[in-house]
Amino acid sequence: MRLKTSFTLLLALWLMPVTLWAQEITKPAGLVTLDGRMAPALALSNMDGQATDLKTLKGQWVLVHFWASWCGPCRREMPTLQALQEQMKGTHFSLVLVNTAETDDEVFSFLPTVAPELNTLMDRDGLTTERWQPRGLPSTFIVDPEGRLRYLALGGRDWASVEYVSFLKSLLPR
Repeated sequence: MRLKTSFTLLLALWLMPVTLWAQEITKPAGLVTLDGRMAPALALSNMDGQATDLKTLKGQWVLVHFWASWCGPCRREMPTLQALQEQMKGTHFSLVLVNTAETDDEVFSFLPTVAPELNTLMDRDGLTTERWQPRGLPSTFIVDPEGRLRYLALGGRDWASVEYVSFLKSLLPR
């Protein structure tokens, strides 16, 4: 009896890493895993003066996307971000766009033409962008429900693709 119990325990311990590996989330190519440090402060207003503070979004996954209208890849991916926002509606997920140091006029003349349902925060003085230190535009940080930086995407991509939507949905509570 004792031998059987020992064997069962050894088998369970041997299989545990296999079970844990099978439960890992497969992340899309090009997504960098970060160290989990706390996200820098982010408290900005949109063009209408409505304030958003990242602290108030705790408890949900947040995609923080730094962009500019002069950036070609940013321009191409805006419609995919709008489609992602639609697909993630009603979940514990938020999309926070941060325009980097452009005027309201520049943003207003661009954003409604490519993604009219998106709203962006305005980093008019560039200080928030400086705190977050994106390595070029677009840069997208994925922040976990505790406010920790978990993933980084550098460059443009199709956020509405099955690969990205499935990955983001797999992060959400079931």
